[in-house]
Amino acid sequence: MMLLVLLVGVSLTGCARIRPPRKAQSVERVMVTTGYCKCGKCCSWKRTWYGRPVYSSGSLKGKPKKVGITATGMRAGHGTIAADTSRYPFGTIMYIEGYGYGRVEDRGGAIKGEHIDLYFRSHKQAREWGRQRKAVKVWMKR
Repeated sequence: MMLLVLLVGVSLTGCARIRPPRKAQSVERVMVTTGYCKCGKCCSWKRTWYGRPVYSSGSLKGKPKKVGITATGMRAGHGTIAADTSRYPFGTIMYIEGYGYGRVEDRGGAIKGEHIDLYFRSHKQAREWGRQRKAVKVWMKR
């Protein structure tokens, strides 16, 4: 027996309908923005000889890697931001001109200070974004 469930207006990534909290104050900062995707080049993973993804470097080298899953356990999608979580904790909402709204759901080894990494669906889109300095509106999670 097959069960069909229809989810109306629900995003599997959790990031498709990000909006800042009402009556919340935003701060505008200039940040370095870069693009990333879930590929092995962007996220430092590779496949073993039998096809399983593992970390290719760092302290977790050789350990199993869940591809496309963020540090918060969410599936990465448009609107997923990797940031320095000591400065911008998980759940911080940002607006980046040319990209749109996003939420900090991930972190990366090279992401420090006023640098954020924006998720793109393909490696080509991430490379096209490149590295840009952008004005970013930030709504900190309280």
